[in-house]
This record gives sequence, structure tokens and C-alpha cells, in this order.
Amino acid sequence: MKITRLTILFILICCNYTAFSQAEHHDGYTRQDDLLDIISRYIHRHHPVDTTAKPPKKVIISAVPAAGYTLQTGFAGLLNGNAAFHTNDSANTSTINLSFTYTVRNQIIAPIVTNIWTKDNKYNISGDWRYIKFPSFTYGIGGYTNINDGYLIDYSAIRIHETIMRKVKNNIYLGLGYGIDYFWGIKELTAPAGVATDFQKYGLNSTEIASGITFNFLYDSRKNSINPDGGAFANIIYRPNLAVLGNEKTWRSLVIEGRKYIRFPANSDNILALWTYEWFTVTGKPPYLMLPNTGNDPYSNTGRGYIQGRYRGNNMAYIEGEYRFTVTRNGLIGGVVFANAQSFTELGSNKFETIAPGWGGGLRVKLNKNSRTNIAIDYGFGLGGSQGLFVNLGEVF
Repeated sequence: MKITRLTILFILICCNYTAFSQAEHHDGYTRQDDLLDIISRYIHRHHPVDTTAKPPKKVIISAVPAAGYTLQTGFAGLLNGNAAFHTNDSANTSTINLSFTYTVRNQIIAPIVTNIWTKDNKYNISGDWRYIKFPSFTYGIGGYTNINDGYLIDYSAIRIHETIMRKVKNNIYLGLGYGIDYFWGIKELTAPAGVATDFQKYGLNSTEIASGITFNFLYDSRKNSINPDGGAFANIIYRPNLAVLGNEKTWRSLVIEGRKYIRFPANSDNILALWTYEWFTVTGKPPYLMLPNTGNDPYSNTGRGYIQGRYRGNNMAYIEGEYRFTVTRNGLIGGVVFANAQSFTELGSNKFETIAPGWGGGLRVKLNKNSRTNIAIDYGFGLGGSQGLFVNLGEVF
């Protein structure tokens, strides 16, 4: 989950509540250190405490209160946390990610993202609920837009997405869901005078709604989605937003996502992580704020190196690769290098004509070794002088 983007974040407090060691946590891993171990050793200098020896609990909670500054939000105060637990000994790790952000620009960002596995992984239940009051920048449609073309728009929004899927074969799931995205109070605040913006040309309304049933395919061989150490993930979501469900006109979208995690070298804890995220408008005309755009995936993580909403279009193609490696032998500190590329179709031709690359590196600090939660601090670069700091609780993907 994104904590804050594009400049400086200062972590004020790191809180951990540890719990049981999962079956997949091999002995070498549980002997590693996290921030709670360091704090415990400082407090109990004469009587060190090993956090893995604590009585077992059912839920592992990691939380980070923080303050930061971004181009999108200005100064902000926030609380970000996740909970990891097993509904059954035979189930994958279930997760709940939530945060609350309030900024000096009176922005409020409050998402709750859930991924629940039932006994024997028979069912997977996922949700994305969020409230947003978010004056933000928009730059127009397509890849030829300039970063200096950005101007402020304002809106409030509620998103409610829920999906339930049933296992049909080992690691393979099929299911149905429903998603509604409602935007209101939409207005341009600092649009250039005397010029028709892409938002106006596309269709500027004070309210927008997207309401649709989803048809879902999932393949997931990961054991822990917070910080995978192997396996693969593939997700296909087809969403017909029918007029009968409250949309102004019928339109359909398709999201295809894939992730792969490879130990490299094979006998190390280092991971080569690969990610692709393709978001297409199959038919019809989505509302402007529902068009595929940078950083608008469920975890707001596509496009490190660029501000959220930097690019937008009818269709989006995205790829990223990241190499994750350990720095200290006790596992407390790690690092990453990454590169990505995004492309959006143009308003007139509806063709992919440009590619916007991003690249950078970052630091990992082990916040909770039992849930394998890292504080991820990355600095990314993009075209046109775009750059900034990107911080997450848990891995980017």
C-alpha cells in the first residue's frame, strides 16, 4: 500500500505486534532480525528478547505512523498498517491493508484492501473499499502530454469492490464480483484559460459513476502476498459496466495482471520479481476519472518515477522488473533496483505511440519478520525530469 509519493517521508514511529511463525518461515528466516528485535535489545540490553519465542498469537499486525510531503498532497499525516493471519493451518496468509491520510490541502485518502483465504484455500475473498477527497493534478490523455501541462482538478469518490472466487484446480480460481466507483463534486480548479482541456473534450461532468459485475480468473501459487519469496500470480478481470446498472452508457473493461518471483541465485534469498499490468477499454467510453492511468492500480504502485495520474488513456500497457537483495546478514536491511515502462493509447488514433520508462533503486528495512513485512523506500526517475520518493508498507508487488 502506498504511504506517500514524490519527495520526503519521515517515519515517526514503527509498531509491531508479532504472532505465530508460519510453516513457510524456515529456521534461517526466523533467526533474522526486524525492528522489534532491535528495539527490544535496546530496551532490554541486559536481557535480550527473541521475538520468535513469544507465545503464539493469531494475527500479526504491522503499523507505521508517519508524516510526509508529496507533490500530490503537500504535507500529510498518515497511519498505514497491515494484518496477516491464517484462517486455517492449510490456508495461505490472509491480509488486510489499511491506511488513513490527511493533508494540508484537505485531502483525505482512506483505503481498506483485503485478501482472505478460507480453509484449504477453497475460496478467495478480496475487497477494495476506499473514500477519497482528492484535489489532484491531471495532464491530459495519451503519451505526448508534457509534465508542465498539469493542472489541478477536485473531486470526492467512494469505491466499493468485492470479489469471491472458488478453487477449481490447484492454485486456479474462478469467481464473480461487483464494483462501484462514484465520483462527485468534480471540477477543474486551475485549468488554462481560453483553452479546451482534454478533460473538457472528453466530457467533463460534475458526477461520474462506474457500476459493473466482474468476471474473474485467478492463479496464485504464492504463500505470502506481502513479500513473496517464490511462486506466481495471474489475474484476469472482465468488467461490463451496463447502463442497466446505473452507468450513463454501457462500457466494458479488461485487466490482465501477471507476477513472477524467481530466487536468483537459486541458493540465495535474493528475488527477481517481474510484473505486467495491462488495462484495456474493450468497448464504449469510460468516465474520464475511470480511464486507465498511472498509479491507479489497486495498490497505487504502477509507474514509480512518475506522479500519480501522470499518463492516462483508453488503454494501458505496463511492465516492471525488480531485483531484491539482502544487505545485512541478519536480514534487517535489504535493497532493490528496478525498471519499468508504461504506454497509453492516444485520444485520436487509439494506438500505443509512446513509451515512458522509469527506473531507480531503494532500501528495505525489516519491520516484522513473522509477516515478512518490509518498509520499502524507493527513489525513482522518469522522463522530463520526473522523479521522487516512493514508500510502501510491504513490497511494491
